[in-house]
Amino acid sequence: MTTLTHRGRRAEAGRNSDKKPNSEEGAAADGDLNDDDPDDSKDIRLTLMEEVLLLGLKDKEGYTSFWNDCISSGLRGGILIELALRGRIRLEPLSIRKKRLLERKVLLRSDAPTGDVLLDETLRHMKATESAETVQTWIELLTGETWNPFKLQYQLRNVRERVAKALVEKGILTTEKQNFLLFDMTTHPVSNATEKQRLVKKLQESMLERWVNDPHRMDRRTLALLVLAHSSDVLENVFTNLADDKYGMAMNRTKDLLDMDPEVEAAKARGTEMIWAVLAAFNKS
Repeated sequence: MTTLTHRGRRAEAGRNSDKKPNSEEGAAADGDLNDDDPDDSKDIRLTLMEEVLLLGLKDKEGYTSFWNDCISSGLRGGILIELALRGRIRLEPLSIRKKRLLERKVLLRSDAPTGDVLLDETLRHMKATESAETVQTWIELLTGETWNPFKLQYQLRNVRERVAKALVEKGILTTEKQNFLLFDMTTHPVSNATEKQRLVKKLQESMLERWVNDPHRMDRRTLALLVLAHSSDVLENVFTNLADDKYGMAMNRTKDLLDMDPEVEAAKARGTEMIWAVLAAFNKS
């Protein structure tokens, strides 16, 4: 889906243009999340989708890079992980025939409303399907990239704009109209930078000061955000203001983390299967 790039190449592009154990117990990880999981708390400030979009937005301009063609599918992957962390969905348990993450179906655990319109719309789609689908298929369905014309109704439309509006309602973005010669475009500049600075600091510290070299000792939402930011091609925005030595260290450690085998890592810890399955889906794309 996307790759970690070297600083020099990305900086040059920016100057040229601003436009663009296989046991049943260990394997049932997501299914072992409780319905009252703390990740379902109403105290959560932002969803994973909101965090990814916020990281990808240019602060003053209020839009993502015109070169970024990964963020749409990245946001849909974020929806699946957010629903899993909130105990609404899980991967089917391991069986003799279905061992690999991308072969296992996404199962609906609860259709209880989450309070987020995109999450609840996705839950309705999942409840309406006649048969369960895999993580990769759901990402394709939600983005409208499915080859099956009878399943286009599962596409989530205007996701980027709807996530941006949620951030506006939370007082983090504002809404403006900008003229681009031939057309007007609604943009969402950052009006309160505190939350974005918090996200950037959290990810930087996770790769530098708090680096543990073990994804299973990381906070699940931090691990998920790293995976999604990478898959959405916005992760370099997090490290761009670091000194060269720390930048190189952060990028190398992130690469080491994301190069791990999702199949192996998903079997090691409960509650992270969906995160690794989404990464596996993007790796295959």
